[in-house]
Amino acid sequence: MNAVIEVRALEKRYGRVLALNGLDLDVADGEVHGFLGPNGAGKSTTIRILLGLARATSGRATVFGRDPWTDAKDLHRRIGYVPGDVNLWPNISGGEAIDLISRLRGGAADKAAYAARKRRLVEAFQFDPTKKGRAYSKGNRQKVALIAAFVTRADLLILDEPTSGLDPLMESVFEQEIRRAAGEGTTVLLSSHILSEVEQLCDRVTIIRAGATAETGTLAELRHLTRTEVAFVSGGLTNAQLTSIPDAHDLLVDAGRARFSVDSDRLAPVLSALGALDVQGLTIAPPSLEELFLRHYGEQLDGAGAGAAPTGDASAPAVSPRHAEGANRR
Repeated sequence: MNAVIEVRALEKRYGRVLALNGLDLDVADGEVHGFLGPNGAGKSTTIRILLGLARATSGRATVFGRDPWTDAKDLHRRIGYVPGDVNLWPNISGGEAIDLISRLRGGAADKAAYAARKRRLVEAFQFDPTKKGRAYSKGNRQKVALIAAFVTRADLLILDEPTSGLDPLMESVFEQEIRRAAGEGTTVLLSSHILSEVEQLCDRVTIIRAGATAETGTLAELRHLTRTEVAFVSGGLTNAQLTSIPDAHDLLVDAGRARFSVDSDRLAPVLSALGALDVQGLTIAPPSLEELFLRHYGEQLDGAGAGAAPTGDASAPAVSPRHAEGANRR
């Protein structure tokens, strides 16, 4: 695998708080990679390190084979970044902010192509670029960062909760633009709480917990870790026939339909048995990414009421990485 992002045994401490605890992460060239975890899992801390806005306590992180802390200036010309909470310069317009961020990343060689691409994105996101930054709602501030990230082609997009504040229509536009960028060869690291978004867009997924990697792989590879739901018309089948189905868990008959779950890697013998029973109205629902996510965090969620303390995670600043660079290196 030709890795654009490679992270090994990454650790980051903020005083007594251990934000990252031996994290491993690989993002291959040209893939859209989902980065999942609840608040406090370490996602934003990882992104800060990848952008060169924070320095790892130990371990190794490289972007395009280079150290993001020492080579941030050059790397930022190849990276588009969208945080989950965008702050804008209050006295310049949204269109001017988009142009400024583009120039900070090196600008566009073909000004006519840049202008056409900007117009298309402004129309797609239904954005008014003439208002001052102080007049924008959260969703419109988010649109500025998204348009700025897409308007100048990046080799790598790092997106930290990028659709925060967007309505469902604009989330759909965002998904279209991610597919367009991926089709142009851009690599994407997408950190999100919206599991359906990750499920639809991502080639591979990394789930992190308490600053460490819990699982990583394609959705197909991860789905064997949980169960598939199976249902069919139960009429005409005896209890003995129903209970003879191999590897069936939690069998339930209700309103003329039988339902049960099966470990995903045991689905083939179950289907063979159902074929022998000549069942009708068969439906099979593969496990969603949400189920995979809850598999890792169910215990944590159950214990939240008992005062379980999450691992700390510092939020990334809501400005372009190049703009923030100076303040974070002083």
